[in-house]
Order: sequence, then C-alpha cells, then structure tokens
Amino acid sequence: MSTISKSRDLSLEEINAFGAELDALRKETMATLGKKEADYIYGVRNFVRYTDIAGRSSLMLGWLPPFWLAGTALLGVSKIVENMELGHNVMHGQYDWMNDASLRGNTYEWDTVCTADNWRHTHNYMHHTYTNVREMDHDIGYGLLRLFPEQKWEPRFLANPLMAAILAVTFEWTLALQSLELEKLVSKEKTFAQVRQELIPIFAKMRKQFTKDYIFFPLIAGPMFLPVITGNFTANLIRNFWTFSIIFCGHFTEDAETFPIEVLENESRGQWYLRQLRGSSNLTGGKVMHYMSGNLSHQIEHHMFPDVPGMRYAEMSVKVREICERYGQHYNTGSFPKQFSTVVKRIFKYALPFGTKVEAVADSVVAKAAEIVPMSKSRLPSFISRLAA
Repeated sequence: MSTISKSRDLSLEEINAFGAELDALRKETMATLGKKEADYIYGVRNFVRYTDIAGRSSLMLGWLPPFWLAGTALLGVSKIVENMELGHNVMHGQYDWMNDASLRGNTYEWDTVCTADNWRHTHNYMHHTYTNVREMDHDIGYGLLRLFPEQKWEPRFLANPLMAAILAVTFEWTLALQSLELEKLVSKEKTFAQVRQELIPIFAKMRKQFTKDYIFFPLIAGPMFLPVITGNFTANLIRNFWTFSIIFCGHFTEDAETFPIEVLENESRGQWYLRQLRGSSNLTGGKVMHYMSGNLSHQIEHHMFPDVPGMRYAEMSVKVREICERYGQHYNTGSFPKQFSTVVKRIFKYALPFGTKVEAVADSVVAKAAEIVPMSKSRLPSFISRLAA
C-alpha cells in the first residue's frame, strides 16, 4: 500500500481485544435506546416538514429578495436534513426497533432522485460491507475520479478537478445512476439491455422529483413561477454540494486508507473494525454541524455502528477515541476547512500520472529498508515516510 498508516500494527490478540471492546460499546448503547431517541427522530421529521412548508411558502413571495433568500435557504436546509439525518439514518434501520412503519429502514423512500432500493444496495450493502476495499467499494471515486495512488491512472483522470466540480453540483443525480455502474458497459461486463431494464425505476423516480420541483410547484405559483423554480433549483444545488462535501470529508481525506481485496479473506470482527476506522474521517464541530451532517461528521462511529441511531455517535466517539488511543490507532478528525482542503488536494494530486511512479519508488525504498533493518512503519526515517505519503 502506498500510504503509510499512522496506526500501530496490532497482534492478533490485540485485534480481537480491540473488536471486543467496540462490540461491548455497541451492545451497551443499543440496550439504552428508548424515548429519547424516538422523540429525537420525530422532532427531526417535524423539522423537515415545517422547514419545507416555510421554504416553499416564502418562495411564493419570491419577487421580494428577502423572501426568495429565506425560502431558498429554508428549502435547502429541509432537503439536507431529510436526506442526511432522516432518510440516510432511517434507511440504515437505526429506528427499526420503534416498530413504526413510517420509519422502517427497508421501506422508507426519501426526497431525492436516487431510489431508496438502489441506495440500500449500493450504500448499505456494498459500501458498508466493503468500505474502502478496492474493486468492491464503488464509492471510491464513483467510477469518475482517481483519489488514491492504487487506482491505475488513465488520461481521463486529468479532468479530476472538473469532474469533481460537476459531481458536487449534480450529486443526487450521480448517486441515482451509481447503481448502473456504467463503466461495465466499456468492459462488456454489462449489456445495454441490462442497463435499459435497470433504468426503468431510476427514470420513474427522477421524473417524480423533477415534476415536483420544476413543474408542479412553479405552476401553482402562477406569476411567481420564476422565483419558485430558481429557488427550488438553488436549494437542490445547496443540498448537493453540502452532501458531496460531507461524504468526501468522511472518506477521502489525507489520512484515509484503502485496502486490497485480499483483506476480506477470513476477516475477523476486530479486523473489520480496524478497516472502518482507517478508511474513515471525522469532522469536529458543534451541535448544528452534527445535525446538518446527519451526524456523519462522526463517520468513524457511523462506519463502526451503522445501525445505531446517529444522535448517539457524539457520546460514543469519546469512548471510541479513548479505545483507539490505548491501542495506538490513529483517530482521523479535524475541522471542516482542514479536512476539506486535504480532499481538494487529493483530487488535484491524483489527476496526474507521475504520482503512481513516485509512490511505486517510495514503496520499493520502504520495502528494502524494512528488509535491511526490521522496524515498525511508524519508526521509518522521516524522509522515507514523506516519500511514501
């Protein structure tokens, strides 16, 4: 692997003990779920409904700039919270224990163009099962970007920055098409007939969402047609960029790691936890930051405990971090500006082909050094560490 991990190598006994402590934390947390969590998610749902109503109502008076700005902002916030704190978390089954049919993870449908069924497969199953495992986790670059040196460079990756910008503003549409894995058409692993069949439910959901935001509400606004349609469009842009930013900060920061497919062979529970930890990044911030990110600012805890209500991640993070420190494991966290800047750096860095050669040389140097003088990765000479970083 081209990136030297900041985490200490653990013995098999330590790995098992690490996993056991995290299992115990999950069990302890799940045993205390009750009224507080139920009231919270009902409050989130009410917040989404009321901000949606307030935002769309304000846009009906959108010819006045303050109403347009307020309406757009409220609608954008409503869409963000619905997708991240409500939809995403509910579809993980975080509230299945409540036995409320409207909050059941396997039937909930969210307010975005990506179908819930496709999301449950590409995200809940593929991404969370094979987190940051190359050749398995399609979220690594979404088939569009080169974000790690282990990805083979192709001329199309010179457009990394441009493609990332397009992805940021069209994120919901990209996610809607992600399950198609269109790159398999090129490799002939899929046929056009298969893709056409898979597009049927996707187009149906796209049509529904497009009709709501760009036909129905603008039409009933009458003379306010233009302020409403531009407000809806801008609110969707806000939601797309924010979602893109949170997800990329959770997976593609400077210290995030990817893994070869071989790690899946006989992977223990403790090794699975280590993979979730090393492939994830957290964001520091206050209650508003955590709420607006759907508590995915605690991406480490989410990857470790995807079915635990997100509102509990903040308190769990204190214990997770303490456990990581005791076992010498790097707990990747930082402010939004810090983490996002490393994401941008990664996007530009791996657009270029020379990165592959530089890192291949660094890997060779590291391997030779380890043969001559056995030592842990963390104790390698600093100049070698910098070469391989």
